[in-house]
Amino acid sequence: MTYHVQIKVMPLKDLLDPQGKAVMGGLRNLGLSAITDVRVGKHITLEIEADSETQAKQMAEEASKKLLANPVMEFFEIEMIN
Repeated sequence: MTYHVQIKVMPLKDLLDPQGKAVMGGLRNLGLSAITDVRVGKHITLEIEADSETQAKQMAEEASKKLLANPVMEFFEIEMIN
C-alpha cells in the first residue's frame, strides 16, 4: 500500500536561524513590523510503499534521522496524510 507522509524539519529553538533573520529583515523593510519572529525550515513529502501505516512511519523516521534532518541543529515532526 502507498502511504503519504509529511515531514517538517525546523531549526532547534535554542539555535540562531540565519535564514529566519534574513527573512525578518526583508519583512521589516516591507513595513511588516508586526511580525516579531521568523523561523525557516523544510517541508518534505514522501510516498512510501509499506505493509502498514506503522511501518511507513518507521521508514519516514529512519529517513529523517539518517538524511533529512541534522539532529545537532534541527528537529523533525512526522505526519501521516491521507
